[in-house]
Formats: sequence, C-alpha cells, structure tokens
Amino acid sequence: MGQRAQAVATVQVDNERVIVTEWRFAPGAETGAHCHGYDYVVVPMTNGTLLLETPEGDKHAPLVAGQAYFRKAGVEHNVINASDHEVVFVETEIK
Repeated sequence: MGQRAQAVATVQVDNERVIVTEWRFAPGAETGAHCHGYDYVVVPMTNGTLLLETPEGDKHAPLVAGQAYFRKAGVEHNVINASDHEVVFVETEIK
C-alpha cells in the first residue's frame, strides 16, 4: 500500500490546563502511530468511521457528530479515516 496522506492538526488552545486540537482527515488520511500522553476527550464534528491500528489489532470506531468520547492516557494507535468523505473532530487533551 502506498503512503497515506497526513491528517491536518490545528492547535486552537494550548495552555497550562489543556491542549485543544482540530483534526481534519481527507478520505484515507492518517495521524501516524502515536501514544497519548494525556487523558483526552474527542468531539466529532462529522459522522464517519475511523480505522484504528493498535498493538492489539485493527479496530473500527464509528463517529457520530456531537457525541463526545473519553480515553485515558497511554492509548497507542494510528488513526485513519475509513470514510469516503472528510472527517473532522476536536480533541481536548487534559494536562
């Protein structure tokens, strides 16, 4: 498989308490493998499906616009847009 496009991250807030980042994924775009250093909340702005490449194997995660979810620090994955349209979410990391 060829190189995937990179998701576009725009940091909106970075202060002593939180980091708020808007993530935009073209179809097939990825974040690249990473490990979360902070607990975080994701609020999808669009519906869609993410493919999560994890140490435990691949998982699909449906996104519903406006339906927030929380994850603990230490999550390891590569996040890929498995939808046929742009997917956007806002991630708030809690320092």
